[in-house]
Amino acid sequence: MGFLDNILNIFKKKRNIAYAKSQSVDLIELKKNPYYIVASVELGNTTTKSIVTATNMDTGKTYIISKAVRMTREVRKPKKGEKVFGKTLWGVELSREAVAEMVRDVLLESLKKANLTIDDLHFVVRSTGVTAGFASPEEVSEVIIALAQGCMLAGVPPAKMTPAMSKEQLPKPFDKYSFLDKIIFDGAVTGVLPPTGKEVVANEMEGELVTAGIKVGSKWTHVDFRNPCMSIDFGTTLAGRITDEKLPYSNVIGNLCGLAGAIADSIVRGSGKVDPKTGAVLDIKEDGKVNEEKAKEYSEEIHKYIIIKEVPKNVNRFGTVPVDPKSAEKAGTTLLGCDVGENGSDLEKLKEIGKEIYENYGMGTLLRTLDYTMAKVVKRLVELAHNKNLIDEKTAIGVTGRAGITGKKPEIILEYLDELKIWDKVEDNVVFVEDGLALGASVMARCMNCLGTPKVPIGGVRGGPCILGLRMKWQRERGMIR
Repeated sequence: MGFLDNILNIFKKKRNIAYAKSQSVDLIELKKNPYYIVASVELGNTTTKSIVTATNMDTGKTYIISKAVRMTREVRKPKKGEKVFGKTLWGVELSREAVAEMVRDVLLESLKKANLTIDDLHFVVRSTGVTAGFASPEEVSEVIIALAQGCMLAGVPPAKMTPAMSKEQLPKPFDKYSFLDKIIFDGAVTGVLPPTGKEVVANEMEGELVTAGIKVGSKWTHVDFRNPCMSIDFGTTLAGRITDEKLPYSNVIGNLCGLAGAIADSIVRGSGKVDPKTGAVLDIKEDGKVNEEKAKEYSEEIHKYIIIKEVPKNVNRFGTVPVDPKSAEKAGTTLLGCDVGENGSDLEKLKEIGKEIYENYGMGTLLRTLDYTMAKVVKRLVELAHNKNLIDEKTAIGVTGRAGITGKKPEIILEYLDELKIWDKVEDNVVFVEDGLALGASVMARCMNCLGTPKVPIGGVRGGPCILGLRMKWQRERGMIR
C-alpha cells in the first residue's frame, strides 16, 4: 500500500456496518419482567452448544442469558452395542447415547452459568448442523431424537419441547401474549411457509432457524431484515434460504448447502498449529502482522478450488451435505451449493496453501486470507442468486456463523457486495448477526406457541406492518379457524 493510499484511507468514510452482537440481561431484570426463556441445544460438526435466550414479550427483543460450548470432537466414543447413526464432517462417530450424554451436560452447564434451573425454562428447541456424514436428509431425525433424549436426561419434560394446544396450557403471564385463540400454528415461522413435499436438503431446519434468528437479531440494528431475504449461515457446513415477498406468507425459493467454515478450518490445519484432522479456526490463539496484498492473492488462489453453483439435478450429495434436487424442483426451490472439488475432495489442497501462507507470512496473514476467502464466498453466492433471479434490490442479506462474521469479514463482505451494484446503499440491506441459530430457536418457540409482539413484527415484508390480520383471513379461507 502506497503513501497516497494511506492518505485516501484517512478520509474514507467508515461504513455503517449493521452488526447485531449478542445482548445480555441480568437475573434481576429477568425475574422482574415478562421474559420468555428458551434453551437452544445445537449439535454441530465443530461445536455443541446450549444457549439460553430470553425474549421480553413487551418489547419483542431477545437477549442471550448464557452459553455453554464444547467441541463436538470431545463426544465420547460409542460403546460396545451402541449403534453409530452418523459421523461429523471430520469423521467423529456418533451414537444416540453418546450424543444424549453430551447434550445433557452442555444444557445443565448453560443453566448453571445463568443461575437458572430446568423449571425456569419455558421451552427447549433442538437443532443440528451435523448432516455431512449422513446418507440422506431423513437420517437427521435420528440426531434430533438423540438431542431430545439428552434434554430429558437433563430433566426437561416433553411438554417443554412440544407446542401448546391452547392458551390455557401456557404458563402465566405468557398466555396473555399468545394468539392461540385467534390463529393456529400452521408451520410458518416468521411469516415463511416451509417447502412442501420431501425434505430437499438435510439442513433445512438449520436454514429455517438461522433465517428467523437473523430476523430477530436485526432488531438491534438499522436494517429491516424481513421478506424478501437471503440468509447465509457459515457454520462448518453452509445453511440458509432465500424467500420471496408474498403475503401473508412468503415462500422458500432458494436453499443453500455445502461447505462453509470447513473451508477455513482446512486452510488453518496447514499451519500445523491445530489438530490435522479435527482442528478448527476456533483453536487458533496466536495472531501476527498482516500482509494485505498477499492475503488477497492467496484468497484468489484458494477460490480456484471453490465451486459455487446451482446443485445439479443428478446428485444426492453436494459439498458433503445430502440433498434431493428433484424434490427441490417440485417444491419450487432452487438449491445453491458451495463445494471444494467434489464433496470436499480438494480440501487437502487448501491445507497445503495454508501451510505455505503460514510458513512464509505468519498467522496474521493466514487469518486475513480467511477473511477475504469467506467474504468472496458470500459475494459469489449472492451473485449467483441474483443471476438466477432469486434476489433483487428489495432483498435483504443476512450473515451469521463463525466463518462469516469474525475478523474483517463484515467490512470486506460489504465492499465485495458493493461491486455487484444490486443496491444503491449496501449497508442498509446487509446485516451480520451473532448466534443466529440460538436466536432462531427463541423465535421458533414463540411461533409454535403463537406468542407475538405485533408492535415489533418479524413476519411480513420489509417496511410493512404486522401480518396477524392477513394470517387470520388466510387461515379462515382454508377452514383452519372459524
